[in-house]
Order: sequence, then C-alpha cells, then structure tokens
Amino acid sequence: MAHDFPYRSELLASLSALILLWESPGLQSEILTSSGEPIDQPAHQALRHLTAGQPMRPSDLAQAMGTGASNVSKIVKRLEAEGMVARDRDPEDTRSTLITLTPQGESAARHVYDLGDEMIAQVLATWSPRDVSRFTELAKRFSADAIAAAEEMRRKGLKRSSREGPTLAD
Repeated sequence: MAHDFPYRSELLASLSALILLWESPGLQSEILTSSGEPIDQPAHQALRHLTAGQPMRPSDLAQAMGTGASNVSKIVKRLEAEGMVARDRDPEDTRSTLITLTPQGESAARHVYDLGDEMIAQVLATWSPRDVSRFTELAKRFSADAIAAAEEMRRKGLKRSSREGPTLAD
C-alpha cells in the first residue's frame, strides 16, 4: 500500500497509507458495524473531537471534522436526541452556541477511545513488549517533533531543500 505513494521518503509513504486507511469513513463504518456498535462513524468522530476540545462551537466542530455546518448540525441533533450532547449559549458571543458532552456523552466518548485501544492492541498483538515500547517512544518523539514543525510551517511555510531528504532506510 505504501508503494502507491510516490514520495522519496518511505516513512512518509507508510504514514500516508496508514492515515488514509485509519481515517477512512468507510473502513471505520464497516468496523463499527461488524463490532455491533450502536453509534455511527460520524457520531464517533464528533465524540472524539468533543472529548479533545469541548466545549466547541458547531463551526469549529465542522472544521475539525472536515465537513460542512449542515452535516455537523445533523450529527449534533442525533447526539442531542440521544442525550449525549447539550447546546448552551456561548458566554462570549450570545449569538453562538457551544456543544458540550453530557455525562452520558462522556461515557460514550470514553467507549470510543476504548475501541481505539482495542484496535491498536489487535494490531500489535504479535509484537514483543520491547518492540511495542520502542515504537511507542519513537512515535511519541515523532509526534512531538511533527507538531512543533507544523507550527513553524504554519508561520513560515516549507523550507526548500536541494537534497532528497531522509527515507525510512536512512
């Protein structure tokens, strides 16, 4: 799958394949359905974002989810009807609303993260504890460096390099 991405960096090609696979709404929906999950994929995604950054304005949730305001409105209405979220007036802008998780929503969101933990456990089931630990440490380091680099890129753009750059083999 990684060979489908024509990056010079094998690492970037592998990460791209993984991100596209795991962020695929179709795959997520299939996994949730075959696991007997009562909450659909868009609701799971909204719960994950709300857990990470609540309270949120609907427009911020739409941006985080990469979808439109009308779609988020439908998702939030379903979650609200199920007692998982509440809408409140934004104290900083009374024309706007904020979406927060209710206790029932927090429980459902925790379950979403539990499913993620189960998924990664299945992926790593055949790995040794030493390999899991080493990979975890490297992934944490990579994530921290990538977040810092993204902030720099946001401000200054990409630095152009004449060399080909690192690959997974480097």
